Amino acid sequence: MGHLIPLTELAKQLVHHHNFSITLILPTIGPPSMAMKSVLDRLPETITCILLSPVNLDDQPKDAKGETRISIAMVRSLPYLREELKRVISSKRVAAFVIDLFGTDAFDLAKEFGIRPYIFFPCNANVLQLLLNLSSLHQSYSGAFKDLPQPLCLPGCVPIPGTEILPPLQDKKDDAYMWILHHARRYSLAEGILVNTFVDLESSVLEVLQQGIPTIYPVGPITSSSSIGKGFDDASGCLQWLDNQPLESVLYVSFGSFGFLSYEQMIELAYGLEISGQRFLWVVKCPAAATIDASLSKQMRTDPFHFLPDGYLNRIHGSGFLVPSWAPQIQILNHGSTGGFLSHCGWNSTLESIVCGKPMITWPLYAEQRMNAVMLVEDIGVAVRPKPDENGLIGREEISRVVKILMGGGGEGKSLRDKTRQLKEGAASVVSEDGSSNISFLEVVDKWKQLSS
Repeated sequence: MGHLIPLTELAKQLVHHHNFSITLILPTIGPPSMAMKSVLDRLPETITCILLSPVNLDDQPKDAKGETRISIAMVRSLPYLREELKRVISSKRVAAFVIDLFGTDAFDLAKEFGIRPYIFFPCNANVLQLLLNLSSLHQSYSGAFKDLPQPLCLPGCVPIPGTEILPPLQDKKDDAYMWILHHARRYSLAEGILVNTFVDLESSVLEVLQQGIPTIYPVGPITSSSSIGKGFDDASGCLQWLDNQPLESVLYVSFGSFGFLSYEQMIELAYGLEISGQRFLWVVKCPAAATIDASLSKQMRTDPFHFLPDGYLNRIHGSGFLVPSWAPQIQILNHGSTGGFLSHCGWNSTLESIVCGKPMITWPLYAEQRMNAVMLVEDIGVAVRPKPDENGLIGREEISRVVKILMGGGGEGKSLRDKTRQLKEGAASVVSEDGSSNISFLEVVDKWKQLSS
């Protein structure tokens, strides 16, 4: 979903503003999820969506990482993709073939059909720089990245401690590492890479990347359309509750679609929010399945409020508002009463927070989120990060501390808010007519129009 949402938003821009027609082709390993269907059902008629025949991954180990499963699904879908490309090419002039960052094996089909291949990179430029340098790093350092004696310093990037590098890159013996290395080595085969970032956010690394090959096009911020959630009936009442709160007084807490805490960590978060004394709106999900008592009834195991401390809802009444499982994030971040965002640091959520001008508490969970957290705190200066204890648990007092920093009236909190407001202005400026991201986008669009004419 973290890749599909910005990719469909890119497709909408090409349709609405540049008169392209789009064929969106998606590999599958089964029926689409409800979240995926909700995105695809909102696509305009000028975007044709094709779900390829499901591929079977039953031969993969149960503990195979997501990067491995995605990559294998892509490879096994190539025969189905070839047939769809034949149909598309037989009826349309194809300007470009834009793939996901895990789809580099489809470059061979692009070459076979004489189509120019591009990559849409939904993460930031710091992560892209790591992947473009991964092959040389692999050859020069035989150990695990977590054991690096010094932070990794790549040209233009914030120094990254080895322990903060993407988790699938930490174990060189794991298939996920080899798959990412495989894709990274093939990035140079692309005609260009469209990156969901912008100059004000990552000027140093973009300056370095744009001197190399392939051509880099910073086209962000591409975020979920503000129309998402319109017609939402606010059954939970969260937006109505926000309407009655003071300006910038509420901390929004959400860990994204696939972010789950352990039961123990969920309890610490609940108490930390409570003792902070700050208002908060928390999207509560059931804890990670592995930490749930298997003897509980199905009803209890699927009710996120069941896992909260005894009496919690009564104690926070008035200062806290809890929403089970899902909330309209764009509307919440855009709301004047929202003053900050406790986030898992997924890049989509990060960009949405910046576009809406809300500083963050970073709580990374998986994928490249630790790298994002380092950049947001150490380099960009729009976030604060809680410190875990020696067991990796973030305690209630530490949670309360960072919440008070972010939501406090002065000092560090004010600095974070001021910097975020500057970036909000920058994010609006770069997509304006003379903005750097718009100019970059028009550059690649003009190339595609010439190829399709």
